[in-house]
Amino acid sequence: MRLSDVSFRYARRGPWILREVELSLRPGSVVEVTGRNGAGKSTLLRLLAGILPPSRGSIAERPAVVGYAPDVFPVDQPFTVAAYLAHLAGIRRIPPASGTALAERLNATHLLDRPLGDLSKGSAQKVGLIQSLLAPPGLLILDEPFAGLDEQTRNELPVIIGEVAADGGAVVVSDHQNQLRDFPGAGHWLVADGAVTAGDGRRPRRAVIEVTVDAADADEVEQKLRADGHATRRIS
Repeated sequence: MRLSDVSFRYARRGPWILREVELSLRPGSVVEVTGRNGAGKSTLLRLLAGILPPSRGSIAERPAVVGYAPDVFPVDQPFTVAAYLAHLAGIRRIPPASGTALAERLNATHLLDRPLGDLSKGSAQKVGLIQSLLAPPGLLILDEPFAGLDEQTRNELPVIIGEVAADGGAVVVSDHQNQLRDFPGAGHWLVADGAVTAGDGRRPRRAVIEVTVDAADADEVEQKLRADGHATRRIS
C-alpha cells in the first residue's frame, strides 16, 4: 500500500491537516503512529482506512479487507452487541460465531446482550476491536485501542496484532499509552506540522525529564502529556 503526495483538508478553503505525505506500508508490518493531540493522527488513519478520500494525491493498493476501530466507537445504534456483530458478520459474509469467539477472547461475553447505548467507554472500545477483527484483515487500523481497556485485554491485544502481522496483514496503531513500545520490529510514524515522518523501525531517541507536581494535579498533568504524544511513568 502506498500514499503518494497525499494532502488533506476538511473544507475547500480550510487549513491543511496533512501535506504531501509519502508513505509505504508493507504486508506484515506493524506501525505505531505518534504526535501531539490534534496533529492529524486520526485523520491519517481514516485516510488509510478509506473512510476519507485525499484532497490531493492518491492511495494505491489498499487491501480488500480493512478492519478499522475508531478512537470513539459510535454507540448510538439500535442494536445489542450480539445483534450488531451478527449484522456486520452478515455484511462480511462470515459466520456469526466469529464475533462470539472474539468476545470470549477479549473478555466481553457479558456484553453480548447489552444495548450499544448502555456501554461504557472501555466496553464500547472492546466492541470496536471485535468488529474490526471479524474478518481476517489485510489492513488493521486501530485508533487509541488501549484506552479504557482492562488489563487482560490490554495484554491480549499486542498478541492479536502480532497474529494479524504474521498472517500478512499490515497493522497501524495510534497509541498515546505506548503499549507497543517493546513490540519487535514495529515501525514509527511521527505526525507533526502537517507532515508524516517515517522511521526505520527503531524508536526515536528519547530524553527523560523529571517533573514534580502537586498530587492533586498529577492525573490532569499526566493526561495532558499523553495527549501531546509523550510517554509518562508515575514514580510516586
